[in-house]
Amino acid sequence: MKKSLLALAALTAFAGVASAQSSVTLFGVIDANMRNVKNSTGSLKTQSTDGAGSSRLGLRGVEDLGGGMRASFWLEGSVNVDVGGGAKTAATANGSGANGQDWQRRATVSLSGGFGEIRLGRDYTPDFWNHTVFDPFGTNGVGSSTNLFNATASGGATTIVRANNSVGYFLPGGLGGIYGQAMLAAGEGAAGNKHMGFRLGYAAGPLNVAFAYGKTDVTAGPPSVDWKRMNLGASYNLGFMTLMGQYITADVSGGASNGTETTNYLIGGNVPMGGGVFKFSYVKSDGDGPTAALKARDATQFAFGYQYSLSKRTIVYGHYSRVSNKAGANYTASSGGLANALGKGSTGYEFGVNHSF
Repeated sequence: MKKSLLALAALTAFAGVASAQSSVTLFGVIDANMRNVKNSTGSLKTQSTDGAGSSRLGLRGVEDLGGGMRASFWLEGSVNVDVGGGAKTAATANGSGANGQDWQRRATVSLSGGFGEIRLGRDYTPDFWNHTVFDPFGTNGVGSSTNLFNATASGGATTIVRANNSVGYFLPGGLGGIYGQAMLAAGEGAAGNKHMGFRLGYAAGPLNVAFAYGKTDVTAGPPSVDWKRMNLGASYNLGFMTLMGQYITADVSGGASNGTETTNYLIGGNVPMGGGVFKFSYVKSDGDGPTAALKARDATQFAFGYQYSLSKRTIVYGHYSRVSNKAGANYTASSGGLANALGKGSTGYEFGVNHSF
C-alpha cells in the first residue's frame, strides 16, 4: 500500500513538472463595426470584421525541451463575425479551403533557443510585416495604408501578405537592439509562390527603424516575371505622441507588366488622449509603368480615428478616411467597397468594438 502511494505521488509530481514545461493557449480577437464607403458609383453600408484589428481565432503552444531550447506551434485563422463562420476564401495557393474555418492567417511550428528561432509553415512575409508595424492603423480598417496599393503592381504574386511552404529564421534577442528575420518559401510548382525576403531593424529607447525586402518569382518563363517590394519604416516616441513614417516601392520585372511600379509614402502617428489613442496618417501613392494610364495612377489618402479603451482587452473606435484620386487612379477607402470611377474620390467611416482574449 505504501509503495502504491509513493508511486502515485511520484507520478503526480512528474505530471505537474511536465505540465509546467508545456502549455497550450486559446487566443483571439473579435472585431465588428458598421462601415460606410461612398464612391462615385454609390454608397455601400456593411458590417466589417477588421476595423481596429482582424477578427481571428487561434491556438499556440510551447514546450520546454531543456538546455534553453523550446518547441512551439501557432495556428491562427480568420473569423467572420458578421455571419458567424470561419474564413471563406477561394481555394488558391495563397488562400485556403473554399469554406469553413482554417488556419490561413498563420500555421507554423518552431524551434528556438540561444541561436534564435527557426520557423516553418505559412507565415507573414518580412516585407509585409514591416509595412503593418509602421502603419498607425496596422493595415486594418478604412484608415489602412494598403487602400492605396495597386493590385496590378504585384504581377500575380500570391505573397503580398503571407507565404506558404516557408522556412524562416529570426535573430535572438540581446543583440543591442538589433533584430531581424529571413524567409525562403518554396514554390512547389505553383505560379507566384516562390519567395525570398528579409527584415533587419534596430529598436532602442524611443527609436525603432527597419528595412525589409521581398522578391517573388511569379513565373519561370520565358519570359520570367518577378515581383519585388522594398520597405523602409521608422517610429519615434516623442513622449506626447509616437511619430511613424514609411517609404515603400513595389515593382514588376518581365512579362506584359514589365516596369509597373507603385511607390507609397506615409507619415502618421499615435497620440495618447483621454483614456484612448488618436490615430492619423497621410499616404501618397505614385504610379509608374510602360503606359500613360499606369503613370497617371496617383492618389493620396488622409485618415484619422480614435480608439478608447474600456479595459485592457476591449476598445471602442471610430475611423474616417478620404481618398483623392488623380485622373488614372480609382482607389477606394476600403478594399471591400464599391468599384470607383477613374479620377473620383472615395470616403469611408466605421464605428465598432474590438475585444481580445
